[in-house]
Amino acid sequence: MQRCLQLAIAGAGNVAPNPMVGAVLVYKDVIIGEGYHQQFGSAHAEVNCINSVSEENRPLIEKSTLYVSLEPCAHFGKTPPCADLIAAVKIPAVVIGCRDKYEEVDGKGIAQLQAAGVEVVVGILETEAIAINKRFFTFHRQQRPYIILKWAQSYDQKIARADFSRVHISNDVTNRRVHKWRSEEAAIMIGANTALHDNPALTTRLWKGSSPLRVVIDNKLKLSARSHLLSGEESTIVFNTIKNEEAGKVSYRKIDNSSNVLTQVLQALHQLKIGSVLVEGGGKLLQSFIDEQMWDEARVITNQQLIIGNGIPSPILNSHSLVATANSGSDKIDYYEPGFDKA
Repeated sequence: MQRCLQLAIAGAGNVAPNPMVGAVLVYKDVIIGEGYHQQFGSAHAEVNCINSVSEENRPLIEKSTLYVSLEPCAHFGKTPPCADLIAAVKIPAVVIGCRDKYEEVDGKGIAQLQAAGVEVVVGILETEAIAINKRFFTFHRQQRPYIILKWAQSYDQKIARADFSRVHISNDVTNRRVHKWRSEEAAIMIGANTALHDNPALTTRLWKGSSPLRVVIDNKLKLSARSHLLSGEESTIVFNTIKNEEAGKVSYRKIDNSSNVLTQVLQALHQLKIGSVLVEGGGKLLQSFIDEQMWDEARVITNQQLIIGNGIPSPILNSHSLVATANSGSDKIDYYEPGFDKA
């Protein structure tokens, strides 16, 4: 099962809104096949695993045990049901990391396997199996994307100078790590002020991987045509209070400023099947997510050698727990989880 989880993670950034899944086929303690879900819309882990078995070992499939990190699907989606395939090739036993809470599956795959006479064991490394698909489970359980807050701050906890003039806070190594984070999420979000002052591209140019959907909340459409976000380089959604319009890769979506803006934005992204959002700023937008208790993870980068003095204060996490810390040269990266009940 540990090998299943290792394989599953290889699909990060490429399979959303589907879950990451790894599968291993074992005969007498020897792995004879393995695979993972590599790309949204393509073959699932179980299919790739079974197809990887060599011709000389194919007679052993009927005598082997399949380990899979997530309950096999039992419905037709982009691909046929994996439970049908497992039964068809006569695998006698399946060990599952965790049950799939998606309503189209949620025990149906297990029941279908058992009905076909397959021995099923569920809950092996269950906590770890759930953790790697926290985005997927949050999307379906809470009907919103998984939300990661991220900001960089000086040692004296400022995110910018008072006049918003440009200051490089995180170092080059950390910046590459941030671009890796971007490649792992479905969307990246900022507010209008950050877009105006920094004019960011919000791409993964420092890391090999797909750039996320760019999202900006620009109520009054203050961004100019020179904004990188409106360049059409990558798909972008501009949430605003003025218009609905499609302009190439830029989509303008109207929201109602008289009701909760974040709720409207997250509902719209959920409808678009956006499974995760990396919120990169600015301070006001980040604090709004914190105050609404609408976040799942926070990553705070602190340059331990930089003091800004008179500047824009960092957001303040009001209910949280520190779960990990990493060093990146002059930077320290703290990882937090919320301390409130998200259920």
